[in-house]
Amino acid sequence: MNDDVRNIVLGVVAAGLSAALGWLTRTYLWKRKLRRKQAFFGLPDNSESLLVVNREAGGPELTVMRHDVFALLELSALIKDCGAHAQVIAHDTAQQGFGERTEFCVGGPSSNRRMAAHLHSLLPGIRVNVDPEPGPDRGAFQIGSERYRLESGKSEYVILARLVAGQDRATRPVFLFCGQRAITNQAATRYLARNHERLARKHNNGSFVLLLKVVNSQAYGPDVVEVVADVTRAAQSPLPTPAPPRNSHRAAT
Repeated sequence: MNDDVRNIVLGVVAAGLSAALGWLTRTYLWKRKLRRKQAFFGLPDNSESLLVVNREAGGPELTVMRHDVFALLELSALIKDCGAHAQVIAHDTAQQGFGERTEFCVGGPSSNRRMAAHLHSLLPGIRVNVDPEPGPDRGAFQIGSERYRLESGKSEYVILARLVAGQDRATRPVFLFCGQRAITNQAATRYLARNHERLARKHNNGSFVLLLKVVNSQAYGPDVVEVVADVTRAAQSPLPTPAPPRNSHRAAT
C-alpha cells in the first residue's frame, strides 16, 4: 500500500469515526432532552394521561369550545412527543384521584367541576367569581388580597399550575389551565409548550402556580402572554373570611 492509498483509507476511516461520534452525540443529547421533558410532564414511554375537558356553557352534551379544542391539540402534541398516550374525558365523569396518571385539566370552575374540585382541594387561596349575572367582578380571580378582573378581548387572566401531591417525585403531576375565557386556556397551553424547559429548571420539577395575562386577544389571539406573578405561596394558603380585596387590577389597554 503506497502513501496515497494509505492517506485515502485513513481519511475515510476518520470521516466515518467523526460521523459516528457526531451521531452518537446528537442521539445522546436528544434522549437527554426527551427524558427531561418526560420527567417534567410525568410521561414516560407508553404511559397514560388524562385530558379533562369542560362543556360549553349551557350545553348538555360534550361540546367543547373552539379555543379549548386548540388547547387540547397543543397538549396532545406534547403528549405524543413524550411517547405517551392520552384519554379525553368530560369533567363530570372524572371520578378518580390524582397522582397515578398525569392529568391536564382545562377550563374554569364554572364549566369544569373537576377544576372546581382541584381549586378547592389544592389551591384554597384562589377564588373565582362564577356569578352568571353581569357585573364588573364576573369571572374575576381573587388570589390572596389581590383581585384580577376580566376585560374581555383586552386584558384576561389565566392560572397555569403544575401540582404534585406530597414530596414523592414518582407521583404524576396535575396541570391546570384555568382561564377567564376559553382563549386564555389556549394561551396557557401554548405558553407551557414553549417554556416547559425553563419552567422545569426554575421549579426543579416541583409544584408551581403562575398567573398569566393575555394581552389584547381580540387583535393578537392567544400569542401575547405576560407573566404577572408566581402566586404559588398565596394560592396554596387558605383565604381568610371573605372581605373586600385590598387592590383591584385592570391592565391598561
